[in-house]
Amino acid sequence: MKETPEWVEVFNQDPNQTDQNPSSKLPRSEDDRSLLDAYSDAVIRAAEKISPSVVNIEVRNGNVRRHDPDEEANPETGGSGSGFVFTPDGFILTNSHVVHQANRIEVTLSDGRGARAYPIGDDPDSDLAVIRIHKPDLTAAVLGDSEKIKVGQLVIAIGNPYGLQCTVTSGVVSALGRSLRAGSGRLIDNIIQTDAALNPGNSGGPLVTSRGDVVGINTAIIRPAQGICFAVGINSVKYIAGRLIKEGKITRSYIGVGGQNIVLPRRLVRYHQLPFEKGIQIVTIEKNSPAEKAGLLNRDILVSFDGHPLSEIDDLHRLLTENRVGMKSFLTVIRYTEKIMLEITPGEHRLIR
Repeated sequence: MKETPEWVEVFNQDPNQTDQNPSSKLPRSEDDRSLLDAYSDAVIRAAEKISPSVVNIEVRNGNVRRHDPDEEANPETGGSGSGFVFTPDGFILTNSHVVHQANRIEVTLSDGRGARAYPIGDDPDSDLAVIRIHKPDLTAAVLGDSEKIKVGQLVIAIGNPYGLQCTVTSGVVSALGRSLRAGSGRLIDNIIQTDAALNPGNSGGPLVTSRGDVVGINTAIIRPAQGICFAVGINSVKYIAGRLIKEGKITRSYIGVGGQNIVLPRRLVRYHQLPFEKGIQIVTIEKNSPAEKAGLLNRDILVSFDGHPLSEIDDLHRLLTENRVGMKSFLTVIRYTEKIMLEITPGEHRLIR
């Protein structure tokens, strides 16, 4: 007679028996237990290593107008976010949208100490900012290498969602090399996508590996979606943070146009032998801007900048680096049906405060 398998006996047992959890009778693999224990240990070690560096940031913005006329008058409004100490002398990294235009910034350390923070540099185009506090005995986070992370790798996000200090979530790297639109309209490249849960207040907090090394700064979520969160890679952050500490800003060039991506008629593409069937149609031109001085007109279509094809507005943004400030360049333009070339000298893009 054939022996009844153990799993059949488990699911055929009387439901009125004391033990009503059949799954507890199923055989468990020691390998599974070891794997889960190793996963838990990795998250615990990483959290213990990075948590002393993570801070809560509270901001007050006196220039924000209240929209509810029945609300009690208060000259200040504000918000909160996260950040982390990355040098022993008190420099802190966070998101630009957390501290931008703040009148007052207060930081709470993981040990409960509070401190007034002062802005050092702000770059809305990359959504990064550096602030500083003056406190002894600070623990600086270890910055890793975002070029070495791989899709599927374990990552841990730490922040202060809804003011809950040092909340830890874990997940994996879902994708690399994503692009994300900053609040300024420019595109941030080399973004890390992860499914480690983020919430409002996580912004500016670190994304770390199982070793506790920072590989990104949590910056955004897609609200209707589940498990789609983004972080700016730490290699980009290192460069920008250095510039912000040294100069207080990141210099970029601009020409002073607003444009939209359009598809060009095929006969126009063939006639002018253009590399793409797309271009940038100008819809606005700033007064006294390099574009106006160069003779650009509304409805002109930009197809090339210094020999680099332009198929969309982001192509132009990528080319308008600080090296272009004051440098004569050439725009290839389709005006009606003619192709013309205009000389233009990009100016320095100035942050509006």
